[in-house]
Amino acid sequence: MEFSQHSRVWVYQADKKLTDQEAQQIQQELDNFTISWTAHNNQLKAKAEVRYNRFFILIVDESQAGASGCSIDKSVHFMKQLEQKFNINLFDRFNLAYREGEEIKSLPRQAFEELLKQGKINTETIVYNNMVQNVTELENKWEVPFKNSWHIQLFRDLVS
Repeated sequence: MEFSQHSRVWVYQADKKLTDQEAQQIQQELDNFTISWTAHNNQLKAKAEVRYNRFFILIVDESQAGASGCSIDKSVHFMKQLEQKFNINLFDRFNLAYREGEEIKSLPRQAFEELLKQGKINTETIVYNNMVQNVTELENKWEVPFKNSWHIQLFRDLVS
């Protein structure tokens, strides 16, 4: 199924890395959800994926039916069910993810700030911008160097 570059995107980040088994289970649940996801009784052209055993990405191509407030509420409710079932937190926007070598880690804002002060995270460190809005941004602005992300605004005083 082809999706437009303008398709809407929602990225949810787990506060910990999931096991391969958990990621597979969640992928199955995401697939089941997107197959039945509707807006005003219209089937949404949607898909979802688990990336890096940590991120859940929902994509809706609104060319045939747009995601409404009610359908977005359904997705949020579904994500909250996943949180409970898998004992994860998907809604902490200040749990910041970054890449360290081949590993993706996440930290609360204060701990992230400490690593920045220590120089263990710098302007070239890859971070994850989970506020991307569409497929184009997901492909080009999701995994970016710290210096090119919204994170730089938050920690401007710590970066030379």
